[in-house]
Amino acid sequence: MAPSSVVVTIDKSTNISLVELTDSDNFIEKQKKSTSTKQFSWMLLLKAHRILQFFPWIAIGASNTLISVKKRISLSDSNRDEVHYKERIIYRFIRVFLAISILGLFVEFVAYFQNWNLNLEFIHEFDPKEVFGVFRWSYMGWISFRADYIAPAIAKLSEFCVVLFMIQSLDRFVLGMGCFWIKLKNIKPVIEDGEGYDVEDATSYPMVLVQIPMCNEREVYQQSIASACQLDWPKDRILIQVLDDSSDELLQILIRNEVNSWREKGVNIIYRHRFIRTGYKAGNLHSAMSCDYVKDYEFVAILDADFQPNPDFLQLTVPHFKGKPDVGLVQARWSFVNKDENLLTRLQNINLCFHFEVEQQVNSHFLSFFGFNGTAGVWRIKALEESGGWLERTTVEDMDIAVRAHLNGWKFIYLNDVKVLCELPESYEAYKKQQHRWHSGPMQLFRLCLPAILKSKISKWKKANLIFLFFLLRKLILPFYSFTLFCVILPLTMFIPEAELPIWVICYVPVTMSILNILPAPKAFPFLMPYLLFENTMSVTKFNAMVSGLFQLGSAYEWVVTKKTGRSSESDLLAFAERESKGFGEDKIQRRLSESGLEMLGKLKEQEAPIEPKKKNRIYRKELALAFLLLTAATRSLLSAHGIHFYFLLFQGLSFLVVGLDLIGEQVA
Repeated sequence: MAPSSVVVTIDKSTNISLVELTDSDNFIEKQKKSTSTKQFSWMLLLKAHRILQFFPWIAIGASNTLISVKKRISLSDSNRDEVHYKERIIYRFIRVFLAISILGLFVEFVAYFQNWNLNLEFIHEFDPKEVFGVFRWSYMGWISFRADYIAPAIAKLSEFCVVLFMIQSLDRFVLGMGCFWIKLKNIKPVIEDGEGYDVEDATSYPMVLVQIPMCNEREVYQQSIASACQLDWPKDRILIQVLDDSSDELLQILIRNEVNSWREKGVNIIYRHRFIRTGYKAGNLHSAMSCDYVKDYEFVAILDADFQPNPDFLQLTVPHFKGKPDVGLVQARWSFVNKDENLLTRLQNINLCFHFEVEQQVNSHFLSFFGFNGTAGVWRIKALEESGGWLERTTVEDMDIAVRAHLNGWKFIYLNDVKVLCELPESYEAYKKQQHRWHSGPMQLFRLCLPAILKSKISKWKKANLIFLFFLLRKLILPFYSFTLFCVILPLTMFIPEAELPIWVICYVPVTMSILNILPAPKAFPFLMPYLLFENTMSVTKFNAMVSGLFQLGSAYEWVVTKKTGRSSESDLLAFAERESKGFGEDKIQRRLSESGLEMLGKLKEQEAPIEPKKKNRIYRKELALAFLLLTAATRSLLSAHGIHFYFLLFQGLSFLVVGLDLIGEQVA
């Protein structure tokens, strides 16, 4: 019997069977191999099927993207393109940089395919006599020149930017640790002298003035007025001022009629309109505070046109002034009704969540000072008056009054648990203009306030905080190093590799800081990388704004009202629909404007369906120029086999391309 045979014996004689299996081990192995081969084949077929299903999806997406790009370019309005300002220096610099980079890339391609030395290991050892061809001799001469003279200067500049980068990262880290400490200890502002005011005694409530500044806010005026009129406060202890700077005459009538309808319901509300709109929002607020009856009020709450406070807003904010005569401001947090509308609003929400959850809360607890957000806050009128009131000298009147009040010794309280609904800009055009104002204004203010800060009687620590942290680090250094390091030096080092940035500067630290920034909005973690790329993309706008504000260029004093869409919460929408169903508009005009009722009614009907020019998405030239610059640098990086550098430049360039073609945010054309 063979050694590999198997014998099976059964006792019953009638059912005796003998089975001999020769080479059974080989048989079993063959069976296993056959089965595993079939399974592997089916697995490959399944994966191939899935991959083939994925390709049409990619093709459709790429096709739709190319169609959108082609349509965007064909429909773009060159007269509305972005470079209108006097400060075109940055745009020209980027164009020249791009042209030189393309020329440099061409030279590097020639050197690469001719097998010239791109790694520069023996630059100083080459002998010009051994170099054949004028072109190669010139190229090697350029390599020697850049290594000896250009690379050291770029290395020094990059080191300077890296130091600024690390200081700013340290500041963010310290703020994050401060927020963690506040959360760990459950530290919150408390109301002294009881829980509030006597509900049965209306005279125990202080007099509160509520101001709603607006300018051509057609989409949101109704909901903002309605929210203010529904605030829970004794009717004889509150006055609502609707401060309308609208240039549209028919819109003025609509807002006035809205105010009159609430006044008929017993609300203490008045309508004010300025015929000469000087000073923008600051001028509007200054004009309203000059009214004689303001002296009867102790506090003033400011609510921008798109803000919708809950009825208990005053009940949660005003009591924090009790027993604290040195408190000048109580600021509430913003909450956004459209934070999930598109990618742009999601990325904005990350930034603003960090601002309110971390910056405002930490500065309030440890310093009793932070920048007033311009709305959703309550001021002690005495603090406003002693600090000089609203001034028209900058486009950030909110930060201006906050700094002056701080210099006069007033303290601020931030309430992270009190939230006021508002809107985020849904289009990149609106967001870009908002960010330009937010970053040019602080530089204007810094130039104007620096002498007052140095001469003030506050402590040296508070002066240092104002100058170095509040203004220089967070308003000037951040946009400077972000643009210079990632949009200028990094692509430049691809053509001058002797000054190459280390991987930790372009990868590890930015990702770590982005994670820290995104912690207050944990649901946004899937957008970590888009957030990092978008912040670098916005650096060109912020840097441009910072320069224009610091040197008083043309666009520094430009004020553009951020476009609103009128989005509301579900309860607001239901209430609005109920009011609209009553058809009150025509009756109000016929009743209140009896002398010219028919004429105004006709105008209103025309106004209900205004003929507006078709909206178009724009093309942003600076962003497109930077996109091509970074993609050119990425191509050069590919020749030198730079891993992280290549991917960073590639995706950052694509990010600039998406923004430059206005493919982020609201799409209208």
